[in-house]
Amino acid sequence: MTGHTDDPSRPAGNAVEVLLAFLKLGLTAFGGPIAHLGYFRDEFVTRRRWLTEAAYADLVALCQFLPGPASSQVGFGLGLMRAGPLGALAAFLAFTLPSALLMVAFAFGAAMIDGPIGSGILTGLKIVAVAIVAQAVWGMAKSLTPDRQRATIAVLAVLLVVALGGSAGQIAAIVFGAVAGYTVCRDLPLPEAGPVAFPVSQLAGFIALALFFVLLFALPLLSATSQPLAMFDAFYRSGSLVFGGGHVVLPLLQAETVAPGWVREDAFLAGYGAAQAMPGPLFTFAAYLGAVLGPEPNGVAGAAIALAAIFLPGFLLLVGILPFWNQLSARPWARAAMAGTNAAVVGILGAALYDPVFTSAITSPGAFALALVCFALLMVWKAPPWLVVIVAALGGILI
Repeated sequence: MTGHTDDPSRPAGNAVEVLLAFLKLGLTAFGGPIAHLGYFRDEFVTRRRWLTEAAYADLVALCQFLPGPASSQVGFGLGLMRAGPLGALAAFLAFTLPSALLMVAFAFGAAMIDGPIGSGILTGLKIVAVAIVAQAVWGMAKSLTPDRQRATIAVLAVLLVVALGGSAGQIAAIVFGAVAGYTVCRDLPLPEAGPVAFPVSQLAGFIALALFFVLLFALPLLSATSQPLAMFDAFYRSGSLVFGGGHVVLPLLQAETVAPGWVREDAFLAGYGAAQAMPGPLFTFAAYLGAVLGPEPNGVAGAAIALAAIFLPGFLLLVGILPFWNQLSARPWARAAMAGTNAAVVGILGAALYDPVFTSAITSPGAFALALVCFALLMVWKAPPWLVVIVAALGGILI
């Protein structure tokens, strides 16, 4: 991968430059992960010329291969390439904090909302989540299950999620997708990833991968010792298993926070609806959940723990894989396994669209009609998500 400088392994800018560039996007990048990748391309390939079109496509391919928040990982990678580790940190903070602070503010404000108007707004936010998740399922199904093999994997993944329930069903579906993809997708015409080069040594990659797995397996053993560790474990595990973008985190977080009684289901869906109106990454929904948790730590401290825990695994994996990506992505079996995993993700999200999203939000004919209006605005009229959220909130008041 070649950047704007002659030596792509050498940072070409500084952390302040990266901070200011990503702060602009953190305040204005509405529309979810796919839209964010478009914003990044316009800003860093076309306007600033930090890297070439081919180099950007390579980075996007790598981040879509890994679990985690793809757009945030791309931003982290761009900051790393431009200004080293400080640049990566600057990109993450600038792109993430505006949305996270708004979600924490909503968490405190939602607790104070009372009366029919406040109740109607929360109802509308739950309803708009139905339309937005349905749009995500539709779009992902078109791109990730374009043939009989992957469509079948998606349907079987739904059956696994329904049969096993909770995070166990989702993990089983992801593992099944990888195995099934390896078995039946190797003869499909899958896209090949291009070469990527970053200033990350193999030693740094090994350390990052080791830390990722140590935390993934040690945190569940330590979670019984304290509530902060249990909370960190729940959000870290959710961030470790997200394939396919921010919307897929919904069923994982629901299983980790609503199922044990940490967060009420209506508060969960209201926060998810509000997250659609925010700029920046959808993963900042975790900051809202950390703030509204029943058991302590909650509030600002809970938001900080949840935010750090959900983003950390994706960044550790990105740094860990960077030195080895070229060799891995060239292997047909790896591309086939990932194709199956992505198909299973469609099934997981499809199951979540029904329960908890639809069953909790659609409780009357009026709610169903409002959800259809929101879906049409998104799919047919291509309205921006923040505008659809406003329409839903007003519709909720009327209902």
